Amino acid sequence: MQELVLHEDPFSGNCYKIRLTASLVGANISTVSYNLAAGETRTARFCSTIDANGRVPVLQIGSETFLPESNAACYYLATGTSLVPEHDRLRHANMLRWMFFEQSFIEPTIGTLRFWYKRIGKHDMREEDIAMVPNRRKLAEDSLETMNIHLGGTKFFGGETPDLADVVLFAYTHVAEDAELDLNCWMNVKAWCQRLMDEKYCSPLHI
Repeated sequence: MQELVLHEDPFSGNCYKIRLTASLVGANISTVSYNLAAGETRTARFCSTIDANGRVPVLQIGSETFLPESNAACYYLATGTSLVPEHDRLRHANMLRWMFFEQSFIEPTIGTLRFWYKRIGKHDMREEDIAMVPNRRKLAEDSLETMNIHLGGTKFFGGETPDLADVVLFAYTHVAEDAELDLNCWMNVKAWCQRLMDEKYCSPLHI
């Protein structure tokens, strides 16, 4: 495999999930850190050389290939390993389903609330962001309930063993308390997080 460099903000759950996937599949990656809150990914140099969208994470593969979007980077790293059930079409499709769910309903809600509360700080939030909090919180609660119902009938999202969907969903879900969401309200989700840690698939994000 070519040299891998992760352009990241260490606070970000999206960046954390790539580091976690790399550790699970035994891929060696180096990191270059940026501060999203300080606008370090919005510079002309970053946008012209790393990602025109001005965001991280970006997985650099070799010297000329830059792969943005966290779940795409995780999928690239995990393809060919047991985390991606390539020979079971339905399970593979369900894995992708939950990865899409994570980016549509978990990252924009739990991830955003966590960023506002822990990185920006409640007293420094913009008025327009404060106005969005109730809606983001409601969507986060509904999404956790969807996960909780699903996990009522299965150990992991794809069945008896974890796959890549579990890894990417874990990233923001296990730090839901940073977004002032109590996982004791969704006990199946809380138990799932603990199972992933007990079985050494996932470790907590310490920031």
